[in-house]
Amino acid sequence: MNARTLMTSNPTCCTIDTPLQDVARAMVESDCGEIPVVERGDRRKLVGVVTDRDIVCRTVAGGINPIAMNAGDVMTSPAVTANEDDDIDVVKSLMETRQIRRVPVVDHEGDICGIVSLADIARRDSRKEAGEVVRHVSVPAH
Repeated sequence: MNARTLMTSNPTCCTIDTPLQDVARAMVESDCGEIPVVERGDRRKLVGVVTDRDIVCRTVAGGINPIAMNAGDVMTSPAVTANEDDDIDVVKSLMETRQIRRVPVVDHEGDICGIVSLADIARRDSRKEAGEVVRHVSVPAH
């Protein structure tokens, strides 16, 4: 199985200029915790990601008003990505070693085409294998 067969296709995206409130609203509407940031609205070249954690840690925790900010102000860049043809074991390894819960999937031109989340893995893998990924991703940082 490869990333293409496991991923959630065609994720909602934003640009670096998208107001952070709109990014958060997109997370609510899409029931997700990560929005890919693309170069332009008409070009899906991935330049970073905004996670719910990015918003909290880079604004609220520092006492900064997130309403006045854009996606580019808080995004993680460069994003850790997988290629659409990568074996799912490669994707799981990325999640485990980088301790991330979601991996954007890009095509051969670097355009976003999907996201693999822990939930995607849990729905497809055995309980044991999915549990191992969650265990590795969830190790507390020291």
